[in-house]
Amino acid sequence: MGETRGGGLMEGARIRERWTVAAVLAAGFAYRIVFLLMPLSLDDDTTAYTELARNWFRHGVYGFFNGNVIQPSLIRLPGYPLFLGVFFSVFGWEHPHAVLVVQALIDLAGCWLLWDCARRGVSRRARWAVLLLAVFCPFTAAYAVTGLTESLSIFCVALAIWALARLVRAVRAGKPVLGPLLALSAAMGYGMLLRPDGVLLTATFCAGILWYTRVQSGTGRGLRLAVLAGALALLPLVPWTIRNYRTFHAVQPLAPRYVNNPGEFVPAGFFRWMRTWSLNFVDAGTVFWNLNGEIDPEDVPARACSTPAQCRETEALIEEHNKEQAITPELDAQFAALAAERIRERPLNYYVALPLWRVADMWLWPRTERFPLNIWWWDVGDHPRDSAIAIGLGLVNLGYLALAVVGFVRRRVPLQAVLLATVVLRSILLATMENPEQRYTMMMFPIVFLAGGCALAKERS
Repeated sequence: MGETRGGGLMEGARIRERWTVAAVLAAGFAYRIVFLLMPLSLDDDTTAYTELARNWFRHGVYGFFNGNVIQPSLIRLPGYPLFLGVFFSVFGWEHPHAVLVVQALIDLAGCWLLWDCARRGVSRRARWAVLLLAVFCPFTAAYAVTGLTESLSIFCVALAIWALARLVRAVRAGKPVLGPLLALSAAMGYGMLLRPDGVLLTATFCAGILWYTRVQSGTGRGLRLAVLAGALALLPLVPWTIRNYRTFHAVQPLAPRYVNNPGEFVPAGFFRWMRTWSLNFVDAGTVFWNLNGEIDPEDVPARACSTPAQCRETEALIEEHNKEQAITPELDAQFAALAAERIRERPLNYYVALPLWRVADMWLWPRTERFPLNIWWWDVGDHPRDSAIAIGLGLVNLGYLALAVVGFVRRRVPLQAVLLATVVLRSILLATMENPEQRYTMMMFPIVFLAGGCALAKERS
């Protein structure tokens, strides 16, 4: 009788838990629908992905219209256009919100995966903290209803964490590993089909397989599992690479860094010049995004030149760019020469200080990029409402990051080594970029949620 009563109590607790999780996820869905109804900022990338999907699924050509002809392209990986095309085909091309609703549901599935990971690997308290942090994060919720790769990339990271944790537990318990291995490979593979930097996830998590299974299964088996997972993850890139070679006669398994098709001119000199002074999101929004458009000389900060002669030259180059609203190879060479001069003057600033500052900006700057707020949010007197919202978002972001740091410092985070390695490697990659944008760190937020929830846990189970 006692056993029956005890079993009934346990079953009742499990049922209540399921209903509680369902209620939180339902509230999270409503939360995302609110963001869907808000006038969020538009992004040119959304238009590009939609055109790629439409041309691919309707005309059989993965590319963009140039006049009346669709020209093939490889500047964007096919993962997100594939997602859009599949669901647009189901719901109709005239119903973009239906696709975003599906994306919101996938985002919530990622929240559940993190909850389950904390439930199995940390503690009761941690799982609820992780779930609440993930479900009600305003930044991931906004991206969940935006036509960009970030939300699905976030899900891939959450799935990879969940699958790796299950794989490690299966190895240690002597159980079959095929299921979690396939799930991990799928997460890594689709992550690379979404964004080229997804290759970092594959590298660190394959290394994690070896690191966490070497003791129980031996280095040999751990290495075989890591190689198998990596090989399966790379398989989706094979047809894409073959297509690019046949179409462009170029070996391009990932998207090019500067979003250019083979043979297209890349203004590398201009980008290098930007890396001699670019610090924050405003620099990306006012100068980088206006390349081949109209760059306001007033938007180029004083730190972009260190002598009166450099200032005059900078102004002349910007004026020349604005005349044609384009950058020619000759003009780009002048930007490259100016960049070389500035690097010789202050090499540590170029190679160390500015990259570290840009990475810090991508992590710490108020995440306002998806919201229709004034980019100069600190000018409180000019737009007090926008400033108050931006400062609030900044404090929320700092709170999430502070909790994550505490979780790592207290060593309560499952898979801590591989998760830290993922964050560090991604930050190193971001340090090489001239356009600091907060969205480039969004893919790391599943790690932030898990570590933040662990910070609030009383113990590791």
